[in-house]
This record gives sequence, C-alpha cells and structure tokens, in this order.
Amino acid sequence: MTGLTEIFILIGAILLAGLAIDYLGKQTRLPRVTLLLLFGFLVGPSGLDLFTTTHEQWFPLFTDIALLMVGFLLGGQLTRHNLQSYGKRVLTISLVESSLTAIVVLTGLLLIGTTPEVALLLAGIATATAPAATLDVVNEMRAKGPLTRTVLGVVAIDDVWGLIVFSLMLTAAGLLAGNGDVFQPLLVGAWEIGGAILTGILLGIPAAYLTGRIHAGEPTLVEAVGIILLCGGIALALNISLLLTVMTMGATIANLAKHHTRPFHEIEHVEWPFMILFFVLAGASLHLQTLLAIGALGIAYIMLRATGKFCGAWLGTALSHAPERIRRWTGLALMPQAGVALGMALIASQRFPESGAVVLSVVVGAVIIFEIFGPILTRQALIRAGEMTKVPPIKPEQSEL
Repeated sequence: MTGLTEIFILIGAILLAGLAIDYLGKQTRLPRVTLLLLFGFLVGPSGLDLFTTTHEQWFPLFTDIALLMVGFLLGGQLTRHNLQSYGKRVLTISLVESSLTAIVVLTGLLLIGTTPEVALLLAGIATATAPAATLDVVNEMRAKGPLTRTVLGVVAIDDVWGLIVFSLMLTAAGLLAGNGDVFQPLLVGAWEIGGAILTGILLGIPAAYLTGRIHAGEPTLVEAVGIILLCGGIALALNISLLLTVMTMGATIANLAKHHTRPFHEIEHVEWPFMILFFVLAGASLHLQTLLAIGALGIAYIMLRATGKFCGAWLGTALSHAPERIRRWTGLALMPQAGVALGMALIASQRFPESGAVVLSVVVGAVIIFEIFGPILTRQALIRAGEMTKVPPIKPEQSEL
C-alpha cells in the first residue's frame, strides 16, 4: 500500500472504531478516553502492531488540531460572568495545588536520594495536567455543576502556572549544573506565556466583532475552524504556547462577542473526530517497555504527584472557602497528565542530556498511568459530587463514601 492509501484506511478504521468504543463506554463505567487509549495501545507497537511508522508523521498534526479545539472551548468558559462567580476560587485552587505539587515532588524525591537536577525537573513537570482528557470526560457525561466549572477553570490555567514553575526549575537546575546562560529558561518562559496572551488577545478582538455576521448569532463552521487554525499557525511560528494562545483568543471572543448566542457551537460539531484520532494515536505511542522501566523513581514520582495534586487542591479549596463537595473531590479530578508534561520532558532532555534522559523515561512511563487511570478518577469525582447527568444521581449517604 502507498503511504496515502494507508493513511486513509487507518483514519477511517480509527473513526469507526471510535464509534464502537463510544458505545462501549456508555455500557460500562469506563470513560471513553481510557477506552480509546487502551484501544490505541492494543493496536499499537506494544500490542498487535497494526500501525507502521508512517503514523508518527501525521500524529503531531491531529494532536495540535485537537488541542487547539480543546483550548478554544476551555477559553469559552472564562467569561466575565463565570469569572465573577468562581474566578477567585479557580485562581486560588490552581495556584496552591500547582505550587504544592511541585514542593511535594521536589521534597519527596530529594529525601529518597534523587539527584537535585532530576528532582527539580520532575517537580516542574508534575504541575502539568491534561485539559483534553478532562474536558472529554465532562462532555461525555454532560456534567454540570460547581465542581465541573471549578475543574474546567483549574485545568484551563494550570498549564500557565506549570510553565512558570517549570521555567524556574529549569533555571535552578542550570545553576546547579553550572550552565552558562542559566536565565534563558526564564526569558523563554516569559515569552511563551506573555506572547501567547498578547497574540490571543490581538487575534480575538477582530474575531469577536467579525464572526457571527453571516448567520446572525452564530459563527459558521468555516469561520470557527478558520480562526482556530490561523491562531495555531501563528502560535507555532512565534514559538509560543499553542494551548494558551488559543485559550486566550477563545476567552476574548466569549467576552467581547455580544452578538453571539453560542460562539463555540460549531467547533463542538467537529471536535470529536479529532479527539478520537488524538487519543487512539496517543495510546499507540505508549510503549510497555517504558512503563516497565520506570522503576522506583517512576513509582515515587507518580505517588508524589498524586499526593501533591490531591492535598494542594484540598488546601486551595479550603483557602477559597469552597463548599465541602468541591473541597473533597477537586483533587481527584485533576489526576490526568499528558501532552504538556511530555513537551516539558523533551525540553529537559535537550537542555540536560544526562539528567534529561532519566526525566524523559520517568515522565513517559508516568503519563501512561495518569492518562489511563486519570480519566477514571475524574469521572468518579464528578459522579460522587452528583454532577453527572447521564447516570442516576447518587444518594446523599453515598456521597460520604
């Protein structure tokens, strides 16, 4: 088969398999994200090996498109009304849980004898979450309520704090390693965050006023997809955060486009096929050998990150005076970790070849665990909080479990 023939067959087969997996997810207690990842793992190199190396060439394309749509939809949640309602709570929770996660991972790894450079790098990476997996669990179960809004808000800005913390950790690791330009990570991080916010605003302002005019009240599919892809291309050209740029643009449009009734309606129509490809191909990229090779350091990282996220979320919700239901279940809903963490690990491996190789193997192995089991925990948190609309509401006494 030619390369193009194989690509067409694979994409068609994956999309049809995604429909079957979506149906299976409705019959079980497993999120479709987990099922798609497991399916990809089964047909990938570690399983039946039905893919060839060609999928690695076009996987980044579908990854970026899926993340662009996720970021745009998350940005749409950051409206003035929502921010006034729970913005202070979200900022407090995200800042506290990100900081405490980094502190717990750094302290724990140092106590078990990990080298300072590796401990610093892993501590910075531990802050990242997985917006795509979290949003898909919410959409799949049509979850609504204060916990859902809080979790979506936290994952929307978690990676901003993550980039800041990771830049600081890179600088600290560089000082310990005696690298020459130790402040370069801070400058790169500042540009990646500041440039993304500025670019998102500059693109969002004209898009807010120009879209939704052809058909009053809603942007057409062409308008919606066009501005998202344009935003993604500019972000890649400027070497700024793809997710943060499109999220800022989405927030700008949501707050300024008063003539829109549902500014993100059309994106919801085309998002799911790309999400199927994204998660199946992500599962195919997971290797069993990597999971088995993470050893004691990988297990320690997984346990420390989970502890940091859970305790940090509890402390953040307590400081923000959130209701007991949110305080109890927010940490459990923040366990998924994926693409942003892998990107950070790749940067670490490039800047610190010796320490970075260890960091990359640990993070890849941990991502397998967090991506497969994290959505299950997110789903359970939302069920326990009584915010799933596709399952029978749990009784008050059940919520105390």
